[in-house]
Amino acid sequence: MIEVEQKRLPWAKKVVYFLAFVFSLIYLSWRGLYTLPWHESWFALLFGLLLWGSEIVSNFTGLLLIWNKNKAKPFEKPVVPEADYPAIDVLIATHNEEVPLLLKTVNAAVHMKYPDPKKVHIYLSDDTNRPEVKALADKFGIGYIGLIGNQHAKSGNLNHALSKTNSPLVATFDADMIPYSDFLLETVPYFVANQQERRNDQTIKPLGFVQTPQSFYNADLFQYNLFSEAAIPNEQDFFSREVNVLNNAHDTAIYTGSNTVIAREAIEAAGGFPTDTITEDFELGALINCQGYRSLSTLQPMASGLSPIDIPSALKQRIRWGRGVVQSVHNLHLFKNKTLSLAQKMVFLNSYLYWWSFLRRLLFIFAPILYTVFNVRVVETNFWVLLLFWLPSYTFLHLAMQDLSSDIRTQRWGEIQETIFAPYLVIPVFLQAIGIKETRFKVTNKAATQSKKDLLFVVPHLLLLILTIIGLVKFNYGKFGSEIFYGSVLTFWLLTHFFNLTFAVLFYLGRPIYRTTERFRAHYPVEVSDQDASYSLMTENISENGLSFVSDVPLYFPPDAPLTFKITRNGYQAEMTGNIVRVFSGKDRWVYGVALNQLTEKDYLAYLQIIYDGFNQSLPVLRDPWMTFFDSLFENLGKHLLQAKQKPLPPQRVPILTIDQKWHFDEGTYAVTTFGFDQFTLAKTEEVEMPVHLNLPISNLVLHAEKATLQPKENQVIYQVSNLSELRSTVALQEWVDSLLRKEADDDRDPAAI
Repeated sequence: MIEVEQKRLPWAKKVVYFLAFVFSLIYLSWRGLYTLPWHESWFALLFGLLLWGSEIVSNFTGLLLIWNKNKAKPFEKPVVPEADYPAIDVLIATHNEEVPLLLKTVNAAVHMKYPDPKKVHIYLSDDTNRPEVKALADKFGIGYIGLIGNQHAKSGNLNHALSKTNSPLVATFDADMIPYSDFLLETVPYFVANQQERRNDQTIKPLGFVQTPQSFYNADLFQYNLFSEAAIPNEQDFFSREVNVLNNAHDTAIYTGSNTVIAREAIEAAGGFPTDTITEDFELGALINCQGYRSLSTLQPMASGLSPIDIPSALKQRIRWGRGVVQSVHNLHLFKNKTLSLAQKMVFLNSYLYWWSFLRRLLFIFAPILYTVFNVRVVETNFWVLLLFWLPSYTFLHLAMQDLSSDIRTQRWGEIQETIFAPYLVIPVFLQAIGIKETRFKVTNKAATQSKKDLLFVVPHLLLLILTIIGLVKFNYGKFGSEIFYGSVLTFWLLTHFFNLTFAVLFYLGRPIYRTTERFRAHYPVEVSDQDASYSLMTENISENGLSFVSDVPLYFPPDAPLTFKITRNGYQAEMTGNIVRVFSGKDRWVYGVALNQLTEKDYLAYLQIIYDGFNQSLPVLRDPWMTFFDSLFENLGKHLLQAKQKPLPPQRVPILTIDQKWHFDEGTYAVTTFGFDQFTLAKTEEVEMPVHLNLPISNLVLHAEKATLQPKENQVIYQVSNLSELRSTVALQEWVDSLLRKEADDDRDPAAI
């Protein structure tokens, strides 16, 4: 690994960080010494102690992030000779996933690039020993490792696979994680360079594993349910591409279970995948660190998987992660562990404390509610003393965190995400902490669908939102001037929680899912052909069952006639057929939506690579800095209301030009309002009887049209073009349409035409 020299921290930031630490220390000390409700009820005292403890932990984790960010050093991927790339085993772990999902991962794995492909050994590790999975492995010419009677979930599956393989490096993938073709080229060089460095200096730590970010090709529930697919990155990006990369400063990146390359000797030194936890990945990574190995997290995604699309699956996944991390940290005996440095312990402690942030969030929400709604005082102080101690601490810590807020996530979005999950994670994490364990491993269901029952998950947040509103009204009703000012701190926190809870309610109200497969923004060359013509165009987006392409000029394709599409990208080429299902005009272009027919197997596999070999550019990797918290809130409220009223319009299947021109037919001159290739519309005049037939000279051809039988509007007359096939067989029609557009554009620019 090549480390890049770190820039020095500006003195102004040093001052802000220092003051944040000092004022936080003063505030928390004052809170503990002078504000606890010793003379109130036992409930108030217990809640007050928990609230104070939560503030201590929140400030500690904030300061820990500041420390981590200032210790981090940028790095570059090393360049190593191709001959030095070692053999590697690629293990795709599967339990009960369907074959079509596995096929995408296997297809991508066999397309991974490597200097010597013979050194790459790919295996499907199936702990349910399914014949159809073995058939899939045989079809692609890869290894199959079946297992019967597995007692240790994913750990047992991978340990069994490790016993059947022997390459020095091991790559692990979950069943739904589709690797990019450059995955091995972007990860293996770190191991080669590390070995070369250790030959010259044995004091350099051996590299245990390289973790690439967990990435997803579909919008997660936060992005989708909150209409934020274009505004915020995936919720897990903050950890994968921010926090875990910062952990590199302490050689302690966390293993997240997939999209990872691990040194086999490091796994063996750690005793294999641990079987006493439901987050075997997290614990194995920590055990590898305990054995003196370093771990590294890279910044760029090298594989993408499927994020849960229903609320129960997302909650089950988080509960499993939370329980597992708490269990694994207990297994590590973190504070007694002598094999980890203090900095490494802080990394794992931070992971542990994260799962208690949901309890802290509930305490923060309830604290002002208890006082304003139920008259339970959990903090004993007066306004001016509170302002004196709290405001400097809050201000400077907020400034420090704002400075640290990356282009991935802001502190506000972090609070919203904690609020959304809080009611459902507090009890499982607490039970795990006191030793009441999850009885069995639960695989996240990636094939689940939405259900109306999911609306019940909104109940806790709705109740909290109602209590917050009651608190706001009750506390401020009848107050004026200085009275409102003296209560401003409580009002501030009630309003903060009101906004966070509003987002949570909107999240659980959900949003209908219309697409069966994910759409990728993609600008690739595509050749579109029908029986009469062929065009070289560009795709706009693609999916497994459809695509869209764009044209600078309106093109006519018979609505029911099959079209042929040839798409090329990075050496992949796929040919398929489909039909136009939608046409609309964009800014200076026309967009055509296509429903694809079933592909041949060869073209389907190539098309999968065209789609999935790379990050889904339809989704953001950075947050939109111009989208404020309030912008997002009002947009969400508007779109949730709109989706309840909105009725989709019938799709337009041919391009229709809106024009205002006079055409000189053989039968006379008439005003034309629209033209759609197979039909056009004339403005009707009461004085003139419109002819049944019209003939329009076009170059050396004649457009023949007949008056349509059905006339939906009284002031317009629709004519059907009767010889369109003849016209399309020459370039004359398209040249004439282009001239119409030029004339319309010239008229728009000519003030005299207005």
